Amino acid sequence: MSDEAIRLVTIGRILRRRWRLLTLLALLGALVGYGTSVLFPPRYTASASVLLPGQWEERELLTQVEIATSSAVVDRAAATLGWTDVSASELRDRVSAEAADGNIITISGTADAPERAQQLSDRMAQQFVTFVARIAGDGPESEAATGPEALRQKVVETNRRISDLADATDPGRTVESVQARTALEKLRLALEEAMKKLDQADPASNQAGMVVMGPAARPTAEVPPTRPQLIAAGALLFLLLGVIGHLAAARVDRRLRTEHEISAALGSMLLGTVDVPAEGPARRPEGRGPRARIRRLLRLDTPWDAPTPQTSGDETGRRIRYGRVRARLRDRLLPGSRSVLVVVPEGDEIARRAAAQLVTEAEDDPAPHSSTTGHPGLRVVDVSVARPVVPDRDTESGALVVLSTGHWTAGELTGIAGACADGGHEVIGIVLADAVRARPAQPAERTPDDAAGALAAHGRATGGSA
Repeated sequence: MSDEAIRLVTIGRILRRRWRLLTLLALLGALVGYGTSVLFPPRYTASASVLLPGQWEERELLTQVEIATSSAVVDRAAATLGWTDVSASELRDRVSAEAADGNIITISGTADAPERAQQLSDRMAQQFVTFVARIAGDGPESEAATGPEALRQKVVETNRRISDLADATDPGRTVESVQARTALEKLRLALEEAMKKLDQADPASNQAGMVVMGPAARPTAEVPPTRPQLIAAGALLFLLLGVIGHLAAARVDRRLRTEHEISAALGSMLLGTVDVPAEGPARRPEGRGPRARIRRLLRLDTPWDAPTPQTSGDETGRRIRYGRVRARLRDRLLPGSRSVLVVVPEGDEIARRAAAQLVTEAEDDPAPHSSTTGHPGLRVVDVSVARPVVPDRDTESGALVVLSTGHWTAGELTGIAGACADGGHEVIGIVLADAVRARPAQPAERTPDDAAGALAAHGRATGGSA
């Protein structure tokens, strides 16, 4: 299986086993998104277009875009609007402009109401056209307008004088007159060419006549992000954070899962592994109180990364495992040992049931070499992993630690081993308990004795009839 498939399986397991917690996180994220939408009221944006006639280069259009959002234009628009709740500096952050195809400048304004957004964009477009016309000289009081116009009048008057001189010159009778008429005609052509270039270079001819292409359309939808978008984004963000948090917690998890690590932490040898039929999901140890109840409600007491219990063998196979553990335990004890202390971490339900089964098996199957009860007594005690305390040694010949895998860290198991040592108990062995799924009940098979009895009954019935 590829790494990508493994990640997808892991995420699916998180969603399946932690759906209550993830649902709660999604609801919390939706509430945060709703609160954010309350803090930031809805915004509406309207746009007005201004047509620039003539030929314009790209850099000239960019210059006009900067002029459209300059403080001079914004201040004039703010003065005409007369909004008391919005200052001119705030309006600068609410307007924008961009150059579109076809020499069109689009001016946009954003406000908290559709009507105000429409009004802002219209006023900005009007003030932009007025400002550009003023600086371009499109007015009678402008020096930029009167200078070129006076020059044109002088050129027209000069052309008229040239025509008069050409008519007064002797029409081609002498070489001098022909040369004079040729020089005057060249002067006329030069003046006309100069005026054409002046008209092309005149900024007033390009920038005058800007037109606002109608009023801005009133916006009907809010500017993203809208309230539903913020709510959905908050729910999705918290859901992703929950999944990432589970993956990060699994990566830094320090709970021991292998036999070698558990044996090294407790400083003893493994006597065997026993199977315990799972009555439900394997749960982590929980205390009492509101926090414990909340964890159980959200299924936080169930490890999400615990493997799915495997299907166990039959009852005979499970009892064989318990018998082997008892045999190895007897081999570890000195002759004449009377009892053994069975230590179970508090809250480990699987280990607790395994220890109870060990006690039951020991009582039902005494050892053949014993002169009294036939087996050392097993005394089960629960030990807290937070503050481990083991009863002082009395008649016990050692301690047997029974626990399940994947629930305890090395520090917690080391604390249990230290508590056993403080109580005068030597850890003589470790038993691991695995939760398994019981096989479905099968119809009872007919034994040879049952078949023989049925055959005999059938024979008697036959003989009776005869």
